[in-house]
Amino acid sequence: MKRIPWKPNVTVAAIIEQNGKFLLVEEETNRGPRFNQPAGHLEDGETLTEAVIREVMEESAYEFIPESLLGIYHWKHEHNDTTYLRFAFIGKAGTHYPQQRLDEGILRVVWMTADEIRAKETVTRSPQVLMCVEDYLAGKRFPLEALTHLDTNGVRL
Repeated sequence: MKRIPWKPNVTVAAIIEQNGKFLLVEEETNRGPRFNQPAGHLEDGETLTEAVIREVMEESAYEFIPESLLGIYHWKHEHNDTTYLRFAFIGKAGTHYPQQRLDEGILRVVWMTADEIRAKETVTRSPQVLMCVEDYLAGKRFPLEALTHLDTNGVRL
């Protein structure tokens, strides 16, 4: 019997704080509506920073300017037995395009304080949502240069 190789899902997320509030999206899941940072899967052919910029635009209609890496989060989802490697980026919201259609499943874009997020912890997409906010508030930061992207020939991008 051939064994299927185990592979984690690589995701990106954006931590955007403005005037004491964090940008979140409310999205439909198989467990009902949940709050999450703008986040999604790394797609073939893109860098991690390209992925987070794309995901923020698709899910929130905001441009995203990455400034630092908050951290890398390894988590196994208890409901679907899937392991995720989440690369969380800190950055600024750029131009907002309110007429842009949001990704399928996104119910709305919201700005919440840390206390509001803590109060909604039971309806967040994962424990990573609040953990990223707490790590951000604790001052955790890594330079974007901690990430090295290589092309198919091994050349640094």
